[in-house]
Amino acid sequence: MRPPPECRTFISAAVEAALSRISAQIVNPDIRQLFANIMPNTLDTAIAWHRPGNNGTVDYPYTFVITGDINAQWTRDSTNQLLPLLPYAAADASLNALIAGLVNMQAEQIATYPFANAYKPPTRSGLVPGENGWAKGDSAYPPFDPHIVFEAKFEIDSLAAFFKLSTAFWRQQQQEPDHLLDMGVWRQAVTVAVELLVKLQEPTFDDSQQLIDATVRFVRQANSSTETTFGGGRGNSIRRTGMVRTLYRPSDDSVIFPFLVPANAMLAVELRALADMLDKTGDVTIASHSRRLADDITHGIYEFGTVEHPKYGKVFAYEVDGYGSHLLMDDANVPSLLALPYLGFVDATDPIYLNTRRMVLSPDNPWYFSNGSFGLLSGIGSPHTGFRRVWPMSVAMQALTSTDQQEIADAVHMLAASTSGLGLMHESVDIDSENGHSYTRPWFAWCNGVVSELIAHIVAEYPGLL
Repeated sequence: MRPPPECRTFISAAVEAALSRISAQIVNPDIRQLFANIMPNTLDTAIAWHRPGNNGTVDYPYTFVITGDINAQWTRDSTNQLLPLLPYAAADASLNALIAGLVNMQAEQIATYPFANAYKPPTRSGLVPGENGWAKGDSAYPPFDPHIVFEAKFEIDSLAAFFKLSTAFWRQQQQEPDHLLDMGVWRQAVTVAVELLVKLQEPTFDDSQQLIDATVRFVRQANSSTETTFGGGRGNSIRRTGMVRTLYRPSDDSVIFPFLVPANAMLAVELRALADMLDKTGDVTIASHSRRLADDITHGIYEFGTVEHPKYGKVFAYEVDGYGSHLLMDDANVPSLLALPYLGFVDATDPIYLNTRRMVLSPDNPWYFSNGSFGLLSGIGSPHTGFRRVWPMSVAMQALTSTDQQEIADAVHMLAASTSGLGLMHESVDIDSENGHSYTRPWFAWCNGVVSELIAHIVAEYPGLL
């Protein structure tokens, strides 16, 4: 259920109107109530700080969005929490300023330190920053300021998420530089990010087999291998492919092979969108660099990131290294291989994608789980939460990338049954627990956003299905 109005962290009249309109078209009472809970969940619970700005002056809006039950802002999560609400911002100036404030906040954070996946609130917010007990012994290069950075795991999809929110907001403003955005800080962040990504195309060794200086490193003292990084924090060796290396996945788990294919696919899409925006804002040099980098990445994915599978034919690998090593799996967290059409990298009818989809939605993906004791959920999980735990996010993504109405309806019914009576989406659910009562995270704002996007999509595209 939703908190009472006086306890909500932000209220948008446009979102409330859309919620009423869409809910009225949902017949199933459980799905209707689930949608009522999750669509406004970020506004209800996760707007930790918002400065509205002063409309046209140098006092720009700023917004700090927590990820639900953790008092920190993840770049990726916050983008996905507010993006589903962007269509309603044109009818609500306060919501428009809220989203612009998140673009400005992300730009400020990335311009300061582009290597982090999560940040603490700015001092001027007056918020008490969350503490990350894991991070106290972290060693990172470049070093980070613990007053600003909550966690310094480098994940390329975080930068892609910043580009995605920026360009989506710009398009919503009819492709004109908006007075709500601090374009000076934003340009600085974009330049820093693109230059960093270009550096991360470099191989581990030069032509004489000497180590090239690492651009980024991260080491954590932990009892789980997924929390730290091989090779003194720089990751496994790579050869140049055109793709960009990363240290961590969108699950915040370390990669095995540093070229994470779905994250590179997302990056290619968002760099092209960024280049289009930069062309219009007059930043033609960085636009050219962005477009060239997107082309390099795309070429690298098709040359080095596809594999002939003995059962499925040509498929996209999850991770590769340029030496020929590859990892065939998928993880629930987006960007994922399952999500490639949702990300805009391929069409849902692409033959390589269809082969890959069949593979990752089967036991041939080591992180696909089904046949639970109570038949509650089947779908993709993650090493982040261990075996036989399905992430509802993957079930939603299966539906968002499908045109099969039965598959879509089955997915939504599974999602509605997975909340263990709390009415909000969890991070993961133990498929062997009765009614989903064994789960991680009581509410997961990112997943709430994705599932609400799915339900709104179904109501628009398949009237009467729900």
